Amino acid sequence: MKKLGYLLLVCCSLLLMSGCGAHQRLGTGQKTLIVGLDDSFVPMGFQTPGGRLSGFDIDLAQAAGKVMKRKIVFQTIDWSMKETELRNGTIDLIWNGYTKTPERQKKVAFSQIYLQNRQVMVVPRSLKITRLKQLQNKTVGVQSASTGYFDVMQEPKVLKDFIKDQRPVQYDNIQQGMLDLQSGRIQGFLIDGVFARYYLKQGHLNNKYRVITSPFPPDKFAVGINRHNLALQRQVREALDQLKKSGELQKIQQKWFGTTMAQ
Repeated sequence: MKKLGYLLLVCCSLLLMSGCGAHQRLGTGQKTLIVGLDDSFVPMGFQTPGGRLSGFDIDLAQAAGKVMKRKIVFQTIDWSMKETELRNGTIDLIWNGYTKTPERQKKVAFSQIYLQNRQVMVVPRSLKITRLKQLQNKTVGVQSASTGYFDVMQEPKVLKDFIKDQRPVQYDNIQQGMLDLQSGRIQGFLIDGVFARYYLKQGHLNNKYRVITSPFPPDKFAVGINRHNLALQRQVREALDQLKKSGELQKIQQKWFGTTMAQ
């Protein structure tokens, strides 16, 4: 999925890493856990204009750290190198909207799935649309080169075959699409569910727009853990279970998305 947000260099986390070798953190005795993330993924983990790390995964990782009695330190990494960083021990966990896939499972151990990110259709409430089929012969937008665009093209019966011109209007960014939705140029806009709910909540727009969940396959978010660190795998899974049972996971979802979302 396309990442949005601010791209800033982080030096303080690198300083915290000094003197902390990979072998020192392989057990559960060390108090600090280094979490690798891409700090441009709104709303999962991103830098605010003031340079502070914020996001759903930031809050969730910190809550899990309290349960495990481990200090969480966030380390901005080159996202394309995340599995290598984990294997080399530069980081202990990958925790930033990290999708669990069969290919990645060959290299990384995963926690249980804690969030499912589905493509959703945002429509004006004034149109009284509650199902995708009601978008027949209507103009629908999607972000270029996004997961949503590829889903639409690969599974045409779900949406493409019955919308106007049998092809969605493509936008360079979500803001452009939402402006056209607001003006009425398009009647629906297909985007990531986590971003849609965050965007509508932050803009106080839930009373103007409805979110319709699509049947496209979801991205399943889980924590990536070193395959050889069985103790840490157990700790993370137990912490997530406890956060779910206590209601803390749902509370964090409500804070960021204005609703609870499927695990």
